[in-house]
Amino acid sequence: MSHRWAALAAALLICGISMPATSAQNPKVGAGRTAPSAQNRLVIQINEDDGKKWMAVLANIRNIQAELGKKNVAIAVVAIGSGLGMLKADSVAANDVLDAIAAGVEFIACGNSMQVQHLTADDLVEGVKIAKAGYVEIMKRQQAGWIYLRP
Repeated sequence: MSHRWAALAAALLICGISMPATSAQNPKVGAGRTAPSAQNRLVIQINEDDGKKWMAVLANIRNIQAELGKKNVAIAVVAIGSGLGMLKADSVAANDVLDAIAAGVEFIACGNSMQVQHLTADDLVEGVKIAKAGYVEIMKRQQAGWIYLRP
């Protein structure tokens, strides 16, 4: 493991985030998208209605980008179930989500969860993407070599 990965793993463990193993490299990522060229790719799952956790995740994202450089890391946050609250336009995290999008972070809402909660794209922060199934999006990214975190 390189020093950079070791430092990232240690920092994330200190912050209380787990890091399961990932599967083999594959250039295809969810819905036919190709993986970003960044060597460091991180997908974070959010599935809880917890404003404190959302803000901690957003702070960790800023720290990761500061450590590695925004152009050297691709970060995607996939919100599933009650975690969709983080991506709603009226959430406590909405402004920080907008800032993170502006900094290159990708936010993806689970379309199945949106349907169950009767949410539309208009209910979400501008710039949030929608995947048909959030868990499938995470799985495809892991198969493409993204590191998976679930705080």
